[in-house]
Amino acid sequence: MNEKPLLRRWAMGAALCLALTQSPYALTTAYASSGNAPLQQALAQQLAETSHRLPVAAFYQHKEGEPAWQTKAAVEALVSALNSLESDGLTPRDYAAHTLLDDFHFSQQAGESAQARFELKATQSLLLALDHLGRGKVDPRDMETNWELPRPENRYSMLRVVHAVEDSDIERALTLARPTTPAYAQLREMLSQYRHLESQGSAPHLAGRETSLRRDDTGDDVAVLRQRLALWGDAGLLAADSSAYPMIGVQSSVRDPRHFDAELESAVKRFQRRHQLQADGIVGEQTRLALNTPVGSRIDQLRVNLERARWIGTNLTSEPQVWVDIAGYRLHYLRPNGERWDARVVVGTPRRETPIIHSSISHLTVNPSWTIPPTIMREDVLPRVRQDPSYLAQQNIQVLSHSGERLDADTIDWQRPGGVMLRQVAGRSNPLGRVVVRFPNNDMIYLHDTPATGLFQRQQRALSSGCVRVEGVLEFAQMLLQDSGSRHQLSSLMNSSASDRNVNLPQRIPVALHYLTAWPNAQGEVEFRDDIYRRDALLLSALAKTS
Repeated sequence: MNEKPLLRRWAMGAALCLALTQSPYALTTAYASSGNAPLQQALAQQLAETSHRLPVAAFYQHKEGEPAWQTKAAVEALVSALNSLESDGLTPRDYAAHTLLDDFHFSQQAGESAQARFELKATQSLLLALDHLGRGKVDPRDMETNWELPRPENRYSMLRVVHAVEDSDIERALTLARPTTPAYAQLREMLSQYRHLESQGSAPHLAGRETSLRRDDTGDDVAVLRQRLALWGDAGLLAADSSAYPMIGVQSSVRDPRHFDAELESAVKRFQRRHQLQADGIVGEQTRLALNTPVGSRIDQLRVNLERARWIGTNLTSEPQVWVDIAGYRLHYLRPNGERWDARVVVGTPRRETPIIHSSISHLTVNPSWTIPPTIMREDVLPRVRQDPSYLAQQNIQVLSHSGERLDADTIDWQRPGGVMLRQVAGRSNPLGRVVVRFPNNDMIYLHDTPATGLFQRQQRALSSGCVRVEGVLEFAQMLLQDSGSRHQLSSLMNSSASDRNVNLPQRIPVALHYLTAWPNAQGEVEFRDDIYRRDALLLSALAKTS
């Protein structure tokens, strides 16, 4: 075995590692003494003279100082992989995919210094793509004022990235950084499907009607409904005459495209489930608007939520964990034994948004009283008291000084009440119900019971003042006690406890509240939700900015 090449490669790597911490002159000298090519000397000197936010030096340490992008085939493989980032909702131009080949050809004619500059540019393009895939392009703290989690760490191995580059398999390098959660994969697949649908052309809009469109109706509107559903991927509903729908290019056995039959009703229900609508098979105004939404708008929605999925990383798969899907109006609890428990929730209105929160559930409050927050007191309660002085007594609301002293409501000037607090006593009519699930946060947000159980039957449930009302919260609270090692039984606590009994959990349970306007449901279908807090446009704009 010839040991000289191996010794020379070892010496080159050692020289680079040493030189990266030295001056440009020392770096160049290290390469000169190793007998390496002028290109490698130019590359080493430019590495030493330029600071990089990305781990460029680490890349070339693993490469032992050798360039990676000095053949057309290598650059073409890089450009192809960067263009594939569209499948992740990212923009290839952000990584110079549109200029790299031209820059490569120019550098090959311009000498070692230009080649070294191109080399570093190409490597930075790859590393920036890996960074954005693994951590998100946009810093979540710039979008969400309550974001407290650090950005995910890059999970890929630089050595494995280098091996992929040496094999000209740049897509494999991207896979090393890409999130591996099922939700991310489903969002990517849906984005691919919708880009394909967009390329197939458009379909007529479903016109407004005075009456809803439903089973056994007949007419041209039914034929248009079939075309709209076909545009969203239900192509089997179209009539056998494919010339009627050239933009779709498929055939089926439907006999009368103008008749609203059982198959069409089932397709409408499927569409409604995917768009957070009541799945009744009836095409009313909300379903019509969802059907007429441009495919491009859904593509933007998927891109925005792929970015949010990159922020979250694997945080929603740790065990055990509670997370509230704000825009999806659901709470999910992954228990220590692997069991999953889900419930419908009511979240904050657009005027009183439920914030994004990362915390840990610390304790329960059993038979809670409710100290009315200042905003609700000012905007909701005081106007009612001024209209009807008996309102406080009817609602079992006490008037307190800030020191907790009970005050006589009749002695208060409710036009200028000054420094008073209002507290509703515990009981079944209390807005917090029988139990509150608490976790530290700066917004005084918590999960709680409610006497207004009818609200859980609504499809759109952005109806609270910011806190989260949970259907079946008593069962949920008992599971939290059990899973954290507490011996307490919630039913006994509720029956025997006085007002405001705090019960600590022996072990805190992580909780996260996230805002996601497109996300897989329990059936594995990607749901599109209303952007109730109008956050998508801001994030989409941030994604469009060049890094």
